[in-house]
Amino acid sequence: MSDSVGIIGAGRLGQAMARTALRAGRRVVIANSRGPESLKSVVSSLGEGVSAGTVDDAAAADIIVIAVPWDQVPAAVQGLEWNSQIVIDATNDWAADDLQGRTSSELVADLVAGARVVKAANTLGAEVLGSDPHEAGGQRVIFLSGDDADAKAEVVSLFHDAGFAAIDLGDLATGGEMQQIHHPLAGVNLIRL
Repeated sequence: MSDSVGIIGAGRLGQAMARTALRAGRRVVIANSRGPESLKSVVSSLGEGVSAGTVDDAAAADIIVIAVPWDQVPAAVQGLEWNSQIVIDATNDWAADDLQGRTSSELVADLVAGARVVKAANTLGAEVLGSDPHEAGGQRVIFLSGDDADAKAEVVSLFHDAGFAAIDLGDLATGGEMQQIHHPLAGVNLIRL
């Protein structure tokens, strides 16, 4: 089991992923481009189990979540070393006019070459993602896709431990496309009973 989750991006999505990781019993390092000192109030509001760190600190975790706006992804991951870490791409390319027939996660995979990318946590709004996934006697569904079966299994474990029902949509190209903005699963909030 992956014990630590590093989150690059401390906005609403990053904080929602921190809550999810905490609910799953993981240690969390959250980082942003302004540095750990700027995150005191965020860490305080998230509570025990979360620490502020540098982007390098976050990238040293077992699972790394990219939770920055789409146009900031290249700068957020620039200069980081990727050696088979699991990277959850939780980003959305809202315009989706610059993908040239590929999925946004395939482009992210190019930026973090050497990492094992899993697309997840991008179809729900941050408020819903960060809230308790138990609802109406069931569990909120989280979709994921990726090309590495072991990486997907670790991400499924993270979300299951947090209370979600995970659904594997296949590889990054096929599943990633279904999860993108303007595609079938974007914004879909399902409960598995």
